Amino acid sequence: MLGRAILSGEYAPGDVLPGEVVFAETNGVSRGAYREAVQGLIAKGLVESRPKTGTRVLPRRRWNMLDPDVLAWAFADKPDMALLRSLFELRSVVEPAAAAFAAERRDREDLKALKDALGRMRRHTLSTEAGLTADRDFHGAILAASRNDALVTLSAGITAAVAWTTQLKQRDRALPRDPIPEHAAVYDAIADGDTVQAAAAMRRLVDLALADTRAALTDAIEG
Repeated sequence: MLGRAILSGEYAPGDVLPGEVVFAETNGVSRGAYREAVQGLIAKGLVESRPKTGTRVLPRRRWNMLDPDVLAWAFADKPDMALLRSLFELRSVVEPAAAAFAAERRDREDLKALKDALGRMRRHTLSTEAGLTADRDFHGAILAASRNDALVTLSAGITAAVAWTTQLKQRDRALPRDPIPEHAAVYDAIADGDTVQAAAAMRRLVDLALADTRAALTDAIEG
């Protein structure tokens, strides 16, 4: 509740959150639940709590925007284009490099995981929860196959961003195109050990996903 209120702008950076007594009475929750929620927000960089001054919303630059919960709160309403652009810019930097590393370093188990995820995407389509899970698994398996510990730490945030943007594109209409051929091209390049083509195929996948997202938001505004 508090996290979503902050991400939606109900509480802006610099605002002081209601005290636990007021919030608990107003919203019908226990004071313990409020304190636990605030501790979670502190851990995610959204707020800081100090004696006498209360709990204050921190500047946006301090927020951990790759935290899966923070992304969920951001996408609960329609996220702003600045956030979407930043997520896709991150993906365009990270994922092509990860795909190239995966093409060079993957083993049989990595290819099995990728092939399985791709098969589930084809079987269920990305309009279902099972298909979205398979899509997350596919992107996560590429990061794992990169054998780069620093990249692997980004897995939860990257895969959450993939899932939320895909869901966003389908809120008001069906997916504008079938994105599975682009995923298959990434898989084929990784399976072939072609680092250059793996990076290029992933870059194309991310670029097309951004174009689809922009089109979906434009249609929603015009509609």
